[in-house]
Amino acid sequence: MPHQPQIKIPATYMRGGTSKGVFFRLDDLPEAARVPGMARDKLLMRVIGSPDPYGKQIDGMGGATSSTSKAVIVAKSTRAEHDVDYLFGQVSIDKPFVDWSGNCGNLSSAVGSFAIHAGLVERERIPENGMALVRIWQANIGKTINAHVPIVDGMVQETGDFELDGVTFPAAEVQLEFMDPAAEEEGGGGAMFPTGNLVDDLDVPGLGTLKATMINAGIPTIFVNAEDIGYTGTELQDAINGDPRALAMFETIRAHGAVRMGLIKDTGEAAARQHTPKVAFVAPARDYSASSGKQVAAGDIDLLVRALSMGKLHHAMMGTAAVAIGTAAAIPGTLVNLAAGGGKLEVVRFGHPSGTLRVGAAATEANGQWSVTKAVMSRSARVLMEGWVRVPGDAF
Repeated sequence: MPHQPQIKIPATYMRGGTSKGVFFRLDDLPEAARVPGMARDKLLMRVIGSPDPYGKQIDGMGGATSSTSKAVIVAKSTRAEHDVDYLFGQVSIDKPFVDWSGNCGNLSSAVGSFAIHAGLVERERIPENGMALVRIWQANIGKTINAHVPIVDGMVQETGDFELDGVTFPAAEVQLEFMDPAAEEEGGGGAMFPTGNLVDDLDVPGLGTLKATMINAGIPTIFVNAEDIGYTGTELQDAINGDPRALAMFETIRAHGAVRMGLIKDTGEAAARQHTPKVAFVAPARDYSASSGKQVAAGDIDLLVRALSMGKLHHAMMGTAAVAIGTAAAIPGTLVNLAAGGGKLEVVRFGHPSGTLRVGAAATEANGQWSVTKAVMSRSARVLMEGWVRVPGDAF
């Protein structure tokens, strides 16, 4: 039988923070994939190598983890005071779908660099030397991200001495500002605390009632106390990902929390919404050994946080979850704030499986309602490869 030849699509493979993904200019995609829909999803799944029942993504660009099964589409923005529109797709490894329900904070750090490389930022906005401010519209959640990208001799500076735990080699620092991160939908349709409470009693079958802080900031996140579910907060990936009962427990917590947050109507819908919400557990600071063998001292951090992404414990920390951590830490009385010692906290450094991360957020209260104008953290990004990806012509 005849087979369609492969087609090639301009693409760039980038690391952003502790994630990797395939980046596309919207206008470079085949016409059928320039709009949301099945053609776009099928194309991106084939690029990444999903769905793969073997869980390896051998026949695609994915790396068989949630951190490396990602796609990004960037276009010049028509929105006032923005340079580019950024759309993120979390590609399921073993199931046939792309989750568009949230952002990737790590890959956000690569969007500014990609936009400049791809000619999507007006030349007059790029200094010969200094910092280029790239104003990004995050289309998944309808939010603004400001990326401060270092420029040397008119070109993006990618090499440097900024070290990020979870990334082996140093690179240039990119500071990100997540503006007004607490409302989930464009126009402020989501409350920071969708239940109206800083801490809720969450009923979870098989576990009983757990204390939980459920917050919309950066990405919808459910925080529980490590001690309440039998952990210390010092766990590394194997302790969770090698335990099917633990993974099932976290998925149950996530599903029931998603219902309480109003993200889904019943727990049966959670399987089709793997990217959001995130579930994380927190604990007071204590000494531990990171996955690299690096020793993290309790005195160097404010609290411990472990978070799951796409059903597995993350090897470091998702950037959007870091925004949620910083925001929740800044609000007295949340589980995150209490784990960090309580009180008014504008900056926290937390321990994750690969090391530590610093994130800041300034929260204010008015008429009993909390708001956060921005959350700030630093990441790094680098182009790994550029050229074309190839997919069979009948793949989408």
